[in-house]
Amino acid sequence: MESKTSSRKVLLALAISLVIFQMASAGDPDILTDFVLPLEVPSVDPSYFTFSGLRGLIGAPPPEKFKATKASMAEFPALNGQSVSYAILQYPAGSVNPVHTHPRAAELLFLMSGTLQVGFIDTTNKFFNQTLQTGDVFVFPKGLVHFQYNADANNCAWAISAFGSANAGTVSVPNSVFNTSIPDNILAKSFKTDIITIQKLKAGLA
Repeated sequence: MESKTSSRKVLLALAISLVIFQMASAGDPDILTDFVLPLEVPSVDPSYFTFSGLRGLIGAPPPEKFKATKASMAEFPALNGQSVSYAILQYPAGSVNPVHTHPRAAELLFLMSGTLQVGFIDTTNKFFNQTLQTGDVFVFPKGLVHFQYNADANNCAWAISAFGSANAGTVSVPNSVFNTSIPDNILAKSFKTDIITIQKLKAGLA
């Protein structure tokens, strides 16, 4: 009986160790080749490693609302296995990149022009807030809720974001909370408000 109990303890310890290891090593998996080719592509030339999807931004007028143009694995398959991706962020005057998270990567933002108010919340609910000037770099830690806001009423801001994942993922907090099938009464209780207020918030996101 005692040996069975000891065996169970050992197996439990091994299982817990495996889970902790997997959590600690979460992120893009290492690859065993120089690069990863799609199954249907037997060979590639230099064009496979070239992404031209950002060309249209050069010299183009600013968008009417916040816009993120991505170069991630979905748009640029050569990034598969490389643990990097990119986004060009355009902030018209007074626009915001709403609160969101990237579950699989930290974000390193370089402000190319304009000013931005940026911030994130850590897991102790401490708020880190900074106003960036052109040329500044700011890091948003992996998985933490953050935002960027162009408070300038007259000028557009541009930024480049680099991610430590080929597919960082984006979870929009407003959309995840108010544009899903979570029942209104649950949301009302969670936010300590009434159902009518919740419905107004949902309508505002539509």
